[in-house]
Amino acid sequence: MKTIEGKEFSFSELKGKKVMIVNTASFCGNTPQYAAMEKLYKTYGGTGFVILGFPANNFGKQEPGSNKEIVEFCRSNYGVSFPMFEKISVKGDDTAPLYRWLTTKSLNSAADAPVTWNFQKFLIDENGNWVKSIPPGERPDSDEVVRWITGK
Repeated sequence: MKTIEGKEFSFSELKGKKVMIVNTASFCGNTPQYAAMEKLYKTYGGTGFVILGFPANNFGKQEPGSNKEIVEFCRSNYGVSFPMFEKISVKGDDTAPLYRWLTTKSLNSAADAPVTWNFQKFLIDENGNWVKSIPPGERPDSDEVVRWITGK
């Protein structure tokens, strides 16, 4: 996949890390979750944890901007420093391959988990295994997520 700056990114870089994958949008009621995501990343990002943000315009046309506009919005409003990727589709006929894997049990060997709205979170363990889907309205820094990251 490509980062929001257009650079190639290999998922092999994530080996040994716990990963939270989130479909994001700039004009959603859940957009303030960026702040909690950034705090979580600043707190645990150096301990084998990473957040990956994937802007998508699939719900309510709440991510209409270009990649450049999106990254500027995220950085200026929420100080986002975790990796962001080019805008993709997370549902429908043009679903990105990553999201096909995340949402389809026959591909991820864990669960069918269709994306229901912006800021749905997917947890992937250090070995690349699908762990859980977290609903869009649930905070990314919930006690459950922090326990998963820390193992405590």
